[in-house]
Amino acid sequence: MAQNLEPDPTLIGGVPTPPFAFLPEPVKLFQTRARRFAFLAESNPLAPYLAFLAELSRLQARLAATLRPVSAIAPMRVTEAARSAMPPIDRLRISADPALGVTLDAFVEGAVRFSMPEPARLALDAVRAAEPADRIWLLSNILSDRIPDDSAAPHLFAAAAVQVHLARLAATLDAGALVPVGTGLCPACGGRPATTSVMGTQGIENVRYAACACCATCWNEVRVKCLCCGSTKGISYRSVETTEATVKAETCKECHSWIKIFYTTKNPSLDPVADDVGSLGLDILMKETDFRRGGFNPYLAGY
Repeated sequence: MAQNLEPDPTLIGGVPTPPFAFLPEPVKLFQTRARRFAFLAESNPLAPYLAFLAELSRLQARLAATLRPVSAIAPMRVTEAARSAMPPIDRLRISADPALGVTLDAFVEGAVRFSMPEPARLALDAVRAAEPADRIWLLSNILSDRIPDDSAAPHLFAAAAVQVHLARLAATLDAGALVPVGTGLCPACGGRPATTSVMGTQGIENVRYAACACCATCWNEVRVKCLCCGSTKGISYRSVETTEATVKAETCKECHSWIKIFYTTKNPSLDPVADDVGSLGLDILMKETDFRRGGFNPYLAGY
């Protein structure tokens, strides 16, 4: 593992005040992610799993395009949330939302046609047959950014439905009305990021954005800062084989956590969720250290 103990030296350039947040375009989001998963499957040891996730993402795109439109968050709720530095999407209430239940039903029925290993098939059947209370338990875990180690498979299907529903909800918001709600927390729904990226897009070059694991909102964070504890001290970077890697682990000596940081300045096709799975080798190497993973990705539960 290559290690760079110095903070990343690249300076933020071109944008004195970058946009605080970017909201997802659900159909485009999942279509692009599906293509990225499929591409990664062509040359990755995790090819069968990545191909499965590509199919899953294509289903997410279809549902985002065909499900009945979600009800937008009430403007008063958005205003009150901003005043209190709270996210406008209330995760505590979402798990029992009938609209999320409809999305989960549609997803698991659509996934029946997938080709998948027998353990995954059994998990899917279990979700399809689950009682309402059990389904709410699955959804609540995802919405709390936690997955029990012994039930990763059924949570994967629940997570896919949550991603569709929350991305569609977030898309109804006004990005300009969002405010910071805490270090490493999504300003739209309060969730944890999957990963962060140093952007290469014109106009926001070298600016860092975190990507919510559930609603896919991206928000600006300080370039060199721990997104778990907020410290700007003791930050260093580790990568597989080379310090010039496009995917690195940003580590914090203050709280002993780490989160992946992508450099889309070097590879603009990197996806915050797909490439998190595709770079599992970095997770395996980091397991040999005393740092704990700070990013949340339901597709990596159990790793």
